[in-house]
Amino acid sequence: MNYLCLCYYDVEKFAAMTPEDMGEMIEICKPHDAALRASGHLKFVGSLGMPHESHTLRSTGGTVISEDKPYEDTKFPIGAFFMIEADDMEQAKSVAALHPGAHLSHIFDGGIEIRPVGQIDML
Repeated sequence: MNYLCLCYYDVEKFAAMTPEDMGEMIEICKPHDAALRASGHLKFVGSLGMPHESHTLRSTGGTVISEDKPYEDTKFPIGAFFMIEADDMEQAKSVAALHPGAHLSHIFDGGIEIRPVGQIDML
């Protein structure tokens, strides 16, 4: 089964990171990224732009309207995502725990949400 993993972070803490914090984060990420890739469960991984770069489309009265803002303005937006393949949620949790986002709370809070994916259409 596939699981989409969403990595959340505190925007204010991320923006306040010093160059030293950024260096620490990069060093923490390296072995975790390598372990996640080596697990054989990773399907893809990606990072997202900052929330202020978001654009939202909504339907109002049958018309699609466009807004230069995130769909939901939260303190903890999604900053990255990855998909893994696992036998069940327990294995998905173990695999997702390899991702650096599970190890960076001391720098910018956040965490990882894991959701089962019901269907994927590759076009």
